[in-house]
Amino acid sequence: MVQDRPIVVAGAGSIGCFVGGVSASAGRRVSLLARPRVMAEIEQFGLTLSSLEGSSWHVASRQLTLSEDPKILADASVILVAVKSADTAEIADAIGRYAPPDAAVVSLQNGIANVPVLRGRLPGRRVLAAMVPFNVIAAGQGRFHRATSGDIVIERDPTDIAAQLSVPGLAIHATDNIAGVQWGKLLVNLNNAINALSGLPLREQLAQRDWRALFADQIAEGLTAVRAEGIRPVSPTPLPLSWTPHLLRLPDALFAIALAPAMKIDPQARSSMWEDLERRRRTEIDYLQGVITGIAERRGLKAPLSHRIAALIRDAEAAGEGSPRLTAEQIRSGAAEN
Repeated sequence: MVQDRPIVVAGAGSIGCFVGGVSASAGRRVSLLARPRVMAEIEQFGLTLSSLEGSSWHVASRQLTLSEDPKILADASVILVAVKSADTAEIADAIGRYAPPDAAVVSLQNGIANVPVLRGRLPGRRVLAAMVPFNVIAAGQGRFHRATSGDIVIERDPTDIAAQLSVPGLAIHATDNIAGVQWGKLLVNLNNAINALSGLPLREQLAQRDWRALFADQIAEGLTAVRAEGIRPVSPTPLPLSWTPHLLRLPDALFAIALAPAMKIDPQARSSMWEDLERRRRTEIDYLQGVITGIAERRGLKAPLSHRIAALIRDAEAAGEGSPRLTAEQIRSGAAEN
């Protein structure tokens, strides 16, 4: 089915352009539902894609179908939903209005709340959860660089959508425990906000013990909340999540020997939330730290770091001046009050 009808990327931002572009470079029919600014950039420059391993692709604009009109969904075989979490309900309604009933809907979004929204608004349709482990940098002029490693994971379904979507340079695997995978990714993604507040490249941030200790404490706090819900998160790395806070707290020299070589991160990579602040866009803080604070409130737990970090991100959004470039100590300051 994927070979006969187009894959439509609904929300062609950084992740959507990379995934759609690599798929198109492999000969797949790909349509991008995108904002006018993104369309104009692609029409002028095409897509130039690269990865930290050194792979590169160029896709001319004529190899893609571009539109800001959701009617582009009308002949989709698979719809890859890549909009921000706050826009999930709106795109679900567009899918329900225009997409064929047999089109598979795959959420490539952050967090754990999007698939329930899609399923609730698209009853009877095949909606699949997925997890994207890597980060993509939008460098302008149609250039998108995958700056961290990992393969996309999709929940297993009878038609094996994961295998159908896999192409060279974009490996996609099926799993029988997508919920555990998504919760594990959410815990690791708690660093998105920390990185956004620091303004540092991810590799530089994680090379410093003060920042790693802050991240470790945030994961530990998140783990406590998630386990209180009876959830068993699956680590997105080979290391169990229960070990991660202890390993992150290692002295710099030991961390560099034990873990740093396994961390495949481009020197300039930053989190998508950092990019949101820099571009004065709404962040997804409510779908990351906000999930942890919500669980803590329901369970009578304390989550001071999550509250503090969420408040600082909202302050930065309101200020509209990009990353506040705080120190780890400044982020910790006031957490005990929450």
